[in-house]
Amino acid sequence: MEKSARAADADTGERQKVLMEVGHERIVVLPLYPQYSATTTASVVDAVAAALGGMRHQPAVRIGAPYYDHPAYIAALKESIEAHLAMLDWQPEVILASYHGIPKKMAELGDPYPRHCEETTRLLRAALGADEQTLRMSYQSRLGRAEWLRPYTDETIAELAEGGVKRLAVITPAFAADCLETLEEIAIGGAETFRTHGGERFTLIPSLNASQPGIDLLEALARQELAGWLAEG
Repeated sequence: MEKSARAADADTGERQKVLMEVGHERIVVLPLYPQYSATTTASVVDAVAAALGGMRHQPAVRIGAPYYDHPAYIAALKESIEAHLAMLDWQPEVILASYHGIPKKMAELGDPYPRHCEETTRLLRAALGADEQTLRMSYQSRLGRAEWLRPYTDETIAELAEGGVKRLAVITPAFAADCLETLEEIAIGGAETFRTHGGERFTLIPSLNASQPGIDLLEALARQELAGWLAEG
């Protein structure tokens, strides 16, 4: 983890230097973590600060705000869900929004992450016209013995199947792009858990990735953070 963090710092510094060399002295950094956490968004800020610390000529830098409640983000999630479900020959009884977890202790110390996840879920329910039973939320990817944010995704999937839910869709709103934690942990592991406990139909709704809704979201965020600078030419 420490080695990868150092590599990220070095990469961030190199990219900023390249931008400076071609004449860009005002740079916006967009952390692609919708919900703020010290474990994610703050690590991007730390990497940017470390890179700036080694530069004699520093650019003006803005860090993009968390976008957990941004209308363009909620709209992109809604469009992604509806497009994926339209491709199926069945419809889910429940949609589960599974967010990456953090240790419960971090939330108790003031990390706003769970509050941001809850607000994203609330807004997504409103956009889809869903209630708390048809659009549920949970937390995945816990490590170690410490208690993490609950409810846990694997336990929730098992409980839904055991409770009679036969058709389940899962979306992972905290991930900007699919990775092992969505494709292996959810698409493979989650599906196996669901069927083992009595479920029948399971699907993972892809992350926004490079989809048109995802690109539209990035454009909206970039234009928002560049406001003022763009007007100045």
